[in-house]
Amino acid sequence: MAATYWDKQFFASTRGQIVALLRRADRTVDELARALKLTDNAVRAHLATLERDGLVQQRGVRRGERKPAYAYRLTPEAERLFPKPYAPVLDHLLQVLDTRMPTEEVEALLRSVGHGLAAGRQVADGDVRARLEAAVAVLNELGGLAELEAQDGSSVIRGYSCPLAAVVRHHPEVCRLAESLVTEVSGVPVKEHCDRGELLRCAFEAPAT
Repeated sequence: MAATYWDKQFFASTRGQIVALLRRADRTVDELARALKLTDNAVRAHLATLERDGLVQQRGVRRGERKPAYAYRLTPEAERLFPKPYAPVLDHLLQVLDTRMPTEEVEALLRSVGHGLAAGRQVADGDVRARLEAAVAVLNELGGLAELEAQDGSSVIRGYSCPLAAVVRHHPEVCRLAESLVTEVSGVPVKEHCDRGELLRCAFEAPAT
């Protein structure tokens, strides 16, 4: 997906307005053209680009005044364009947990969440490196930017963009969630050594082999 779709200016553009209209309801080319005061051909050109980028898809045929027409809808991928309050909700939830539960219990709960996120995923096959690479892939699927590195005879998963960065600075115990996830996916008992300084850097070290 092009980076421009994440810019607020996108929603001021014609394609952004089409996305906003389709978020409310499925619409035909004619309905979009009337709402935006554009020609049908202009709308089709924008829809073709949005389809190419995986944001819009044809819904099916709808009967019209003149002839049947395809209706268009947003894909699940398009929902990522819209702000979600996950970070503030998670932050407040952790604040509540911190006031009601001992730190050890909160950490145990977060490890259980990491275990749950790994549920349904088979432990990767292959040697330790291959299994840790599989865990790296899972972290990246969740929005991180992680790589596997060799360090002093051991392997370290180092993250350069933490998917939980919005809350981890105030709630470092969240790293236990990721530690548990990596351990479950790889079958390797990693230890978290994250840097929670000015630049957040994830680090999960596997035992030397």
